[in-house]
Amino acid sequence: MNIYKTSDLALAAYITMKGLKLISAERQEGGNFKFQIEDPNDMANTLAIEYVGSDFCQFDNKVRALKKLLYSN
Repeated sequence: MNIYKTSDLALAAYITMKGLKLISAERQEGGNFKFQIEDPNDMANTLAIEYVGSDFCQFDNKVRALKKLLYSN
């Protein structure tokens, strides 16, 4: 079984939204995330590239920018 691994929360959400199955999700020491996603047809890399140009990615970037504004003061 192919397993796609990422620490990016938004990317993991996008890939699973596109139909791949989340196998595990954990928060590691230091606060980083670790997601493992079942990738039986080797689609995850293609979806990751698709994500970069998607509205979903733009939305995530805007949310991050707004959080920085709120938490930087």
